[in-house]
Amino acid sequence: MTALIAADLYRPEGFDAARAAFLQRNPAYAATSRLRELRATEYARLDQQGHIYLDYTGGSLYAEEQVRRHADLLRQHVFGNPHSVNPTSMASTRLVDQARAYVYDFFRASPEEYAAIFTPNASGALKLVGEAYPFCAGGRYLLTFDNHNSVNGIREFAQAKGAAVHYLPVVPPDLRISQDRLDELLDRANPAYANLFAFPAQSNFSGVQHPLDLIEHAQAKGWDVFVDAAAFTPTNRLDLSRWKPDFVSLSFYKIFGYPTGVGCLLARKDALKKLRRPWFAGGTITMASVQGCSHHLADSEAAYEDGTVDYLNLPAIQIGLEYIDSIGVDLIHDRVAALTGWLLEELAALRHSNGSPLVRIYGPTDTTNRGGTIAFNFYDPEAELIDFHIVEQLANQAQISLRTGCFCNPGAGEVAHGLTEAEMREAFQDEQRMTLDQFQAILQQKHKKSAGAVRVSLGIASNFADIYHFMAFAASFLDKRLGEMRV
Repeated sequence: MTALIAADLYRPEGFDAARAAFLQRNPAYAATSRLRELRATEYARLDQQGHIYLDYTGGSLYAEEQVRRHADLLRQHVFGNPHSVNPTSMASTRLVDQARAYVYDFFRASPEEYAAIFTPNASGALKLVGEAYPFCAGGRYLLTFDNHNSVNGIREFAQAKGAAVHYLPVVPPDLRISQDRLDELLDRANPAYANLFAFPAQSNFSGVQHPLDLIEHAQAKGWDVFVDAAAFTPTNRLDLSRWKPDFVSLSFYKIFGYPTGVGCLLARKDALKKLRRPWFAGGTITMASVQGCSHHLADSEAAYEDGTVDYLNLPAIQIGLEYIDSIGVDLIHDRVAALTGWLLEELAALRHSNGSPLVRIYGPTDTTNRGGTIAFNFYDPEAELIDFHIVEQLANQAQISLRTGCFCNPGAGEVAHGLTEAEMREAFQDEQRMTLDQFQAILQQKHKKSAGAVRVSLGIASNFADIYHFMAFAASFLDKRLGEMRV
């Protein structure tokens, strides 16, 4: 499909023709009409308030039905702290157990094989494993360049215990891994020691979806495997009856928007036995003594859920998963894939009058093995980088919610922007703490490079109008030189 190209073709009067062309090219999109209906009912606030929401990788949106059902539950019952056996405590315990059981069902994880551990967020799930994993001298921690910072942070635990840390690069322009390089690093493992391999099922920077068969491949070479599924699960089915990672981190609000403050670690029970918790807390022990100076950890999930679980919000997890099940993850996936494909084609085809591209996309430019997350930067007709801060401020004025910066994913950004190790070390060469904005300014002035980008991402309530209006915004940068831009 040829892009609309000219800015004036993205005017309101061009919408109907563009949508008709989109539907003709994506006939399966009509089968996602259920989501169009939900946009008009459960997410009506978007259009009522004129929002163009394009930050689903940052956080999904909740449906009115979810909030209503949860509020009704809280209004109609009395719930107490589940660490007791009184009537209100037992009522909470039942709801926590039901939520846990629904997590197993949703991800098709056998409770005989997996433990579902509720955490404050996906980062909490990652930290839980990182601090308790038996890293040691002789062992290794391997992770891809495009991991979230909460996965990068595990390297501090690994290095502190003497384990070697290795990064597997992602290769531009598509920012996928090299299988040969992966095998080279995996083959370094000594099976006599603990070895952990971590990768995102979907990059929150580029949208790349790494093959899930890496799990079994790495396990066969003596590695435990940690899959960060936070960006993947909102629009893709993670079937743990098919794939068997040792650890999986999840963020529920990124799947269905509400509640925030609850994540999950799904851990194979055999892998969980390897962990050695560096402390204990209320709720994690069956017995502790002050005078005896000892304790006994509880079994399975309870040993890892520090303090009191968020028992008033956990029922909303079941409500949210039931809501997604009522729609179907595959339906959400198909809709997002169609919208993402159109947006990728249109962005890639935008050209200034002199023929130079307006946009540089970081990652795949088609929908093969990628999700609905697109990272890019704008460039003026002279190929001068347009500061993402300017883009964000102009987007704010247009009621467009997008994301800018490095998205807590420095490795993917460093590769995408062609940053070298020497250039990155400039940010850490003295005791003064440099902010990302300060470093960005140095990179642009000294090296003509960027440390950040613009990111748009699609999700459950996205529609064609959202991406059409965003393209109108993007096209407004055509033929404007950097010095002409005002915010």
